[in-house]
Amino acid sequence: MAETHTPYYSLKKMFSFFNGVTALSGMILIGLSIYVNFRGAVLTKVLGLSSAYLFHVGYLCLVMGSVMVLLGFARRQGAAKESRGTLLSCFLVTVIILIVEITAATVAFAFFQIVREVALEHNFVSLRKNYRGYEERDDYSMRWNLVMEELKCCGVKNYTDFSGSSFERATGHTYPRSCCKSLGTVDCNGRNVSADVIHQEGCFPKLLKITKTQSTNLSGGCLGAAVMQLPGTLATLLLFIKLG
Repeated sequence: MAETHTPYYSLKKMFSFFNGVTALSGMILIGLSIYVNFRGAVLTKVLGLSSAYLFHVGYLCLVMGSVMVLLGFARRQGAAKESRGTLLSCFLVTVIILIVEITAATVAFAFFQIVREVALEHNFVSLRKNYRGYEERDDYSMRWNLVMEELKCCGVKNYTDFSGSSFERATGHTYPRSCCKSLGTVDCNGRNVSADVIHQEGCFPKLLKITKTQSTNLSGGCLGAAVMQLPGTLATLLLFIKLG
């Protein structure tokens, strides 16, 4: 009966709880990755390399989350069998993931500042050069059409972005149909720029807002997961030492 009151026994009991928290942190990272890569990031693809970091960090979260879920079970087995080798391996892998999570959180936050400062002019020039029209099937035009329809906006800065662009030179229109508030109306003719017909504001502020939300979610999610994993990491080390 005395054994049930020893620090070692208490540590093993708490270890099961810590492993559950670790597995939960992994599932949070997996959910965060799915949210980032399959929701708003579909729209921010039009920002090109300026938003590519969201996908990279998102997929990194998917990998880290999957590993942490597996580690939660592996550490439990290591503790049950009192395997120092398993515990040491789990400890080292967890430390590496903690470092990567903190780095990923920093990258997600830092790159948003870069996007905010340099992406506007780059995407303005790119739109004027590469956008072809509403009926075109190229990836660039289709992405911008989706953005303008979903976010109810027109161009990068505003609807005048298409004036003098390759799109206007090819079609003679000053804006594409995707800028219209209602695609089926006669007034949506590429020339009527009334506020009743087309969306006047540009898409960049709305895209930037989505990017900021995703960056904040990624940073907060990675840091939160790291905090959740830290007690389990320390408990793994203590249990490894105790079994020595």
